[in-house]
Amino acid sequence: MATRYDRIEQRLLAILGKQDADDLFRGAANLKRYLKYLKENLAFPCLLTGMEDFPWEERYVFGYGDKREYEELKKTNPSYTDTFSLHGSENLALEAGRIYTTVERVSDKKWFVLPLEDLEAKGRKSPNRQLVEDYASWFVNYQ
Repeated sequence: MATRYDRIEQRLLAILGKQDADDLFRGAANLKRYLKYLKENLAFPCLLTGMEDFPWEERYVFGYGDKREYEELKKTNPSYTDTFSLHGSENLALEAGRIYTTVERVSDKKWFVLPLEDLEAKGRKSPNRQLVEDYASWFVNYQ
């Protein structure tokens, strides 16, 4: 019986057009293939949220930052608790060895550029959920 990891690996092989898991490494050519795949397969608009707290939030999330200061900073910084909208494929770009998204925060219409691997699709039934999860898994596990 195939494990969850095996199923993810099979999807990644298909996405990147590879036959062997040794060819799944995160190099420039595979990043370009993955970006193309996402642009062709994500359904837009795509609602996203943070997978976990963003680096700037850590001190507040783990309790050693001031709550009022955190709430004030959340007005100008993206938070993992926010909902973001990725409006179209033109808002996905390859830069510095990763795929970035230009997203709009739903609550106040502010725009942010965030690494896709830090995000997850909102809603368990979202057609984008597995696409974004698979990318994050690939990005982390195939360095």
